[in-house]
Amino acid sequence: MDVGIMVEGQQGLTWERWRHIVHRVEELGFDSLWRSDHFFSFGDDRSIPSLEAMVSLAVAASESWRITFGPLVCSMTFRHPSLLARMAAHLDQLSGGRLVLGVGAGWNVPEHEAYGIPFPPVATRMDMLEEGVQVLRALWAGGPTSFSGKHFQLRDAYCEPRPGRPTRLLIGGAGEKRTLRIAAQHADEWNCVALTPEQFAAKREVLLAHCRDVGRDASTIRCSLMTWALVGETEEEIDELARRATENFATLAGMTPAKVRHVMGSRGWPVGRPEQLVQHLRALAAAGVSRVMLQHVDYNNDRFLEMLARHVVPAVRDF
Repeated sequence: MDVGIMVEGQQGLTWERWRHIVHRVEELGFDSLWRSDHFFSFGDDRSIPSLEAMVSLAVAASESWRITFGPLVCSMTFRHPSLLARMAAHLDQLSGGRLVLGVGAGWNVPEHEAYGIPFPPVATRMDMLEEGVQVLRALWAGGPTSFSGKHFQLRDAYCEPRPGRPTRLLIGGAGEKRTLRIAAQHADEWNCVALTPEQFAAKREVLLAHCRDVGRDASTIRCSLMTWALVGETEEEIDELARRATENFATLAGMTPAKVRHVMGSRGWPVGRPEQLVQHLRALAAAGVSRVMLQHVDYNNDRFLEMLARHVVPAVRDF
């Protein structure tokens, strides 16, 4: 199993800290680094620094040399897929082919309202996602590209310069009827968020069924999971991570560290010492997860990254 790090860039991330995280993730031997695609904090203060996701990935492309990186995930409502295709192709070329472009249907209503971005019903957003990934694939295949869809249209469009091979595409979400079918048809990687091993295995079975229906070799789709991990070498470290989680995630605001531990544990997320996380990742690997992205909630402290690099990354490498 590969271990990556997930950073919620809308939660006060600065350029200085982002560069530092890129360098540390590279140096410590993690597989990958991922950025959320949001415009402002999930808390009450929308003025907290929030680095634009695709722009920030230029730092990962140019200041690392080994790790895979990408957005987890870009809402198809935020950018026309022709623009997203160009941005992704150029980042991929800049990095020597290390970008994975994550896309999804979108969900955060306040962001759309704040920035005047239409937020259509879920069925329409799923249609936009399905059309959008077709636009991405078509542009990456080489121009001139024309596309006539209900939501997106292209006429003799090019995506140059582009990498020597199409950029890898990750589709995020767990919707069984539409999202997993779109993943079966188009994704190089499928990702979902914060499921238990049992829940992930059930969703993966649905994905496999869609693959059979559309004639796709399921082994060509990588399966990954982004999750929280309230893990430390001491009780004090675990409590400190819990406190930081209450600052970064509105649903946990006002909770004591003990309450945060209870809530996360009750949802089946790993809470405790590194060896407990290793056992949790073993179960996820048995359920079909080949890459896990762990939330990095304390940007100003490297202890969490160093602990994972020391105790977890080597232990799960052969899962």
